[in-house]
Amino acid sequence: MNQIHVHRSALFLSPIAMCVFVIFLSGCTVGPNYKRPNTDAPTAYRGLAPEEAASASTQSLGEQKWWEVFQDEELQKLIRTALQQNYDARIAATHVLEAQAQVGLARANQLPTVSVSGTGTGQRNPAIGPIPSYTFNSGKVIANAAWDADFWGKYRRGTEAARANLLSTDWAREEVNATLVANVAAAYFQLRELDLELDISQKALASRKESLELTKTLEEHGINSILDVRQAEQLVYTAAADIADLNRRIGQQEDFLSILLGNNPGPITPRGKELIDQPHPPAIPAGLPSALLERRPDIRQAEDLLVAANARIGVARAAYFPDISLTAQPGFLSSSLTGLFSGSAGLWTFAGTITQPIFEGGALAPTFVWPKRSSRKPC
Repeated sequence: MNQIHVHRSALFLSPIAMCVFVIFLSGCTVGPNYKRPNTDAPTAYRGLAPEEAASASTQSLGEQKWWEVFQDEELQKLIRTALQQNYDARIAATHVLEAQAQVGLARANQLPTVSVSGTGTGQRNPAIGPIPSYTFNSGKVIANAAWDADFWGKYRRGTEAARANLLSTDWAREEVNATLVANVAAAYFQLRELDLELDISQKALASRKESLELTKTLEEHGINSILDVRQAEQLVYTAAADIADLNRRIGQQEDFLSILLGNNPGPITPRGKELIDQPHPPAIPAGLPSALLERRPDIRQAEDLLVAANARIGVARAAYFPDISLTAQPGFLSSSLTGLFSGSAGLWTFAGTITQPIFEGGALAPTFVWPKRSSRKPC
């Protein structure tokens, strides 16, 4: 390390000259700037007729809000509860907060650090022989300031990577929420389907019981045989078994939906609209393939991860160049506390350090060597 001592007059540079000096030190950034790769997306989905492709709308069902697509009020309540209580959604939101904190830590590296420390000492020794007693007091106040001049943009690229990671984490949260909304809606519609099947089975059981009574009456009067009665009884038993199986499946579906809501397994009440009464659009707009790529959260997350990796290239390249750091230490030192802040008690130190890596054992430019395959035959 080479210590660079600056003359005392350097501390009294004009503000304009100091600003120019700081801008010069922080004006360079190594590493490539991110450019979105060109994507050759088709203008229409495969299989559409020419007139359908020409009239394809730019609107898509995926661009609508979930509360506009699912208009069942009870389903909307379930989705809102799931977005607030589901454990996966809460974990994804916590990851976003963690990424926000990482951005703050990365940005803090660009700023100088300042600290103040003070010490006070009081000592009294008694008289020993010819040496009279004496009292010694001293005080010291030191301010430390350090700044690593980000001349090559190492910390700015690190902040850029942290911001991109934050965006990718937020897109991951959007993906979790979208998947959760779809799963809750699918589970709810499956539950309403089972409810409809149960209602039909109960009506079928009541009808078969009436048919069984009629068959017994006809058998008593000699019109039907006992075989007809047994067949009618078999139909009643089958309908009753279907109802028991449907009740079991409904319970399982309610437990699954309760877990999606972040609750313990339990019943789902109240129910919303019947399955056949659920509103749906007459036609579902498919949109354009290019809009699909820009709308999907997982693709946006992958792009932001690419932005972060591109920024870390600049961080790695900046390690090849000298690291310039500046430190300053003004303070006061006096043997008397009353004269601690007098003019003669002032002290200061200003230093600059330049560190140039020479040999790092391949850490700055690692190379990967494929291991040789063993010539031994497997046992």
